[in-house]
Amino acid sequence: MGKPEQVTGTGAGAGRWRAGRLRVGWPRTVRARRRAVRVVMGLCVLALLPSTWTHVSAADRLRTTARAPAAEVAVVFGAGLWNGRPTPYLANRLDAAVELYRAGKVKVVLVTGDNSRREYDEPDAMRTYLTAHGVPDGRVVSDYAGFDTWDSCVRAREIFGVRRAVLVSQGFHIRRAVALCQAAGVDAYGVGVDDAHDATWYYGGAREVFAAGKAALDAVLRPDPTFLGPKEEGVSRALGALAD
Repeated sequence: MGKPEQVTGTGAGAGRWRAGRLRVGWPRTVRARRRAVRVVMGLCVLALLPSTWTHVSAADRLRTTARAPAAEVAVVFGAGLWNGRPTPYLANRLDAAVELYRAGKVKVVLVTGDNSRREYDEPDAMRTYLTAHGVPDGRVVSDYAGFDTWDSCVRAREIFGVRRAVLVSQGFHIRRAVALCQAAGVDAYGVGVDDAHDATWYYGGAREVFAAGKAALDAVLRPDPTFLGPKEEGVSRALGALAD
């Protein structure tokens, strides 16, 4: 079948052809249009359910550094490096952990991040930053396989034996972190770090809508982390040294 002849005139026939083209794909009856609206609204609700879950899960567990509950361990999630040093966002997380340590809220800081490549080592960069700001090296424990939030939470519980912790991250991420660590068996509270609302902040907030979907699946399906490995005594050894 050949292509329909294009109408270039301005008469009634051309008007009918253009109108017909505009109506393609759009429901013609009121009932069909209402049904289409309901479908779209339903899809929007489903898309927002995971974000709602993270907000509800963390609703009563968010604190400032000054009001954070006492816990033996603070968990700081990686947030990228620039030339081998923490990005400003990661530095702000680490500054909050330093505050918690100085205030006596936590005794040990577990830094969890990506070290999948030899030239990229978030945990060691985080350790260097903390020790430069007054946290003793023996109070910092490194998790080199915290490739995402779920991995970090599961490894904190299963590998490092963390039962209760104060989590430190940006405000747009902390609810998801608390929800996932709770799902992984860690009694978690969160400190959300304030940052300037720049392009990175808005990108992070928008990304959370999609990341919440993966988080919900992780909490339900409980997949193994990318790397689990043997148990490590870093946290218990650091706490034991304090008791000696």
